[in-house]
Amino acid sequence: MNTKVSIRFFNDREVRAVWDGDNAKWWFSVVDVVGVLSESDNSRNYWYVLKTRLKKANSELLTICKGLKMTAPNGKKYITDCLDDSGIKELAKNFPGKKANRFIEWFTYSDETIDGKSKSKAYALFESNLIDSIEVGTVKGLQQIHGYLFGGLYDFAGQIRKLNISKGGFTFASANFLPGTLRLIERMPETTLDEIIDKYVEMNVAHPFMEGNGRSTRIWLDLILKRSLKRCVDWSKINKKDYLAAMRKSVSGSTEIKLHLKSAIVEKIHDRETFMKGIDYSYYYEEADENEDGGE
Repeated sequence: MNTKVSIRFFNDREVRAVWDGDNAKWWFSVVDVVGVLSESDNSRNYWYVLKTRLKKANSELLTICKGLKMTAPNGKKYITDCLDDSGIKELAKNFPGKKANRFIEWFTYSDETIDGKSKSKAYALFESNLIDSIEVGTVKGLQQIHGYLFGGLYDFAGQIRKLNISKGGFTFASANFLPGTLRLIERMPETTLDEIIDKYVEMNVAHPFMEGNGRSTRIWLDLILKRSLKRCVDWSKINKKDYLAAMRKSVSGSTEIKLHLKSAIVEKIHDRETFMKGIDYSYYYEEADENEDGGE
């Protein structure tokens, strides 16, 4: 079994998955899916009761259920009941139709969106040698990241925008002055953690691309941290709402986002799971919510 892992989010609840390289498919945590569909605070007990009922009914669902190791919130790995995509769809039939139908629609089509396809590209970036060819801390390096993530998805992939953009009432750096602004940001120092976060914040305020800024810039930040401080961010330690609120406030001061980032700095720069999980959370931050403006 390959160690490739993923975390999907449905209604702000995690659904963990692990990749089966031999059979080229994902296996999903049953307890996580049950938690989503039942909205229960004790999804393990809920699954135990449902599992007993399915066993009495001689359900074929249990014959395809596998026990695989997955990382729990406490950081430890435990054997977890898992089902593949067809099993998850069959499992959903045991829950109310409207809720299950909405989940299955998300489950089936989430990987076919631009974000879904871009996220797959982000996984591939970290699994290939291409990550080592990216210029670290430069505008060109950020363009390389953006071009890779969104190539074939946006016709402006990797291209600095020539139009003004705004979000949530805030107008990002003027397109007319953007080239000069980016040159200044590129020259910002990267010696200390505070300096690196300041550079990250300024790049976010500049928002050099029409779309995809947040996802690209978070990877850019991690590459700078890795090179300069031998550190990276464990994005799973930063709550989505806290992150988005801090990034909105960062246009007038970086104190709050620095607190969040500093609390999530780790030394696991060679830990594959930390980076893969970071991608999952990075894309989760950008999932649309009508009450959130986001870092995108």
